[in-house]
Parts: sequence; C-alpha cells; structure tokens
Amino acid sequence: MPKSTVHLLRHGEVFNPEGILYGRIPGYGLSELGFEMARRAGEHFAEQHQAGVKLVRVVASPLLRAQQTAEPTASTLDLPIHTDERVIEAGNRFEGMSKVATQLRQPKYWSYVRNPFKPSWGEAYRDQVTRMREAMQEHRQAAVREAGDGAEVVIVSHQLPIWVTRRASQGQRLWHDPRQRECTLTSVTSFEFEGDQLVDLRYTEPNADLLAGAANIPGA
Repeated sequence: MPKSTVHLLRHGEVFNPEGILYGRIPGYGLSELGFEMARRAGEHFAEQHQAGVKLVRVVASPLLRAQQTAEPTASTLDLPIHTDERVIEAGNRFEGMSKVATQLRQPKYWSYVRNPFKPSWGEAYRDQVTRMREAMQEHRQAAVREAGDGAEVVIVSHQLPIWVTRRASQGQRLWHDPRQRECTLTSVTSFEFEGDQLVDLRYTEPNADLLAGAANIPGA
C-alpha cells in the first residue's frame, strides 16, 4: 500500500487591530509578521523537498489569509495553489464581533451558547471533521496518482477545523477548551497514511520563535 502524508498548515498572523473575530469575513489578510511566518513556512517545506520529500500538491482555503500563507510554499515548490472550500474556517454566529466574552453577558446571545458540545454558536464539530477528511482524502489520493508512493500534500486551513480533525483522528472528544488547542499560527499538523490507514500523527512549529509577539484569537 502506498504511503502518503497530509500536512495541515495553519495560516499566519492576520492584520486585525480591532481584535475582530473575523471568521469567514472576506478581506482579512496577513500582517507583516504573518507574511514573515508564511515565508518561513515556505522555507520549511522547501528544505524538506530538497531533502527528498515528495511534496507535490498545495491546497488552501479560499480565505485571503490562507491564500497568502500558501503562496510562498507553492512558489518555492513551483506548484499551483488548489483552492478548496472544504478546508475553510468554521462558521460562527459571533463572526464580526470583538470582545466576545464581554458581549456574551447580553441575554440576546445566550441562546447561542446553550450547547457547547455541538457547538450551538456555529458549525458542528463533526461537520468540520467530515469536510476536512473528505478534502484530505481527495487531495492525498490525487497526489499518489501524480507521484506514487510517498507523495505529500500541504493544505493551508484554520485553527478550529485542523484541531477537531486531529482530535477525531486521535479518538478524542471533539468539544474542548479553545485555550488548550495545540495549533499555533503556521503550525504543521501532519497525518501519515499507509493506503487509507492513518499510521502516524505529528505536530511541529516552524515559527515557534515568532509566536510570543503574535496576536492569536481562538477560532480565528
């Protein structure tokens, strides 16, 4: 059975001085620091490619921050960016708000938080896992057809979809404390397969030294 790997790369820091929970709102692109993170993520994958890793496909969410993060990796690997709606940010009823924790004191929002296990304020965790897995499988299989055994794919996505997909793959419950997510800006969560069987899961932070000064809103 052919081996293949899917790397889920979270986007870089976003220019968001108002601290908005931007979700799927168009036009939120990378900050200066975010572009540096994206550049270094591209270098990270270029080094792997030069060492013999078969990185043959780059995929990205249609949102601007994901496209901008994908560009340096696609450029260094001389690959096109495949845009896939299935790896987009999670839907969220609090999209467009700032200081969400403070706003939740208003009774008009209480119905949105009645069920944190689903969650009731946005797209169901299970639905996110389903669409992410479908995209991962389709692009992984396409990569194997193109390059054979050992083909690898980079998919630029968003924190929550990446995190719940990882939790599902590890047999963990999908509801969680957002403050405990291990999915920092431009982190890489790698899923290694033999055939269609997941055999390994790894997590790396190519830009760990840049994280201390970065804005990092959970769910963004």
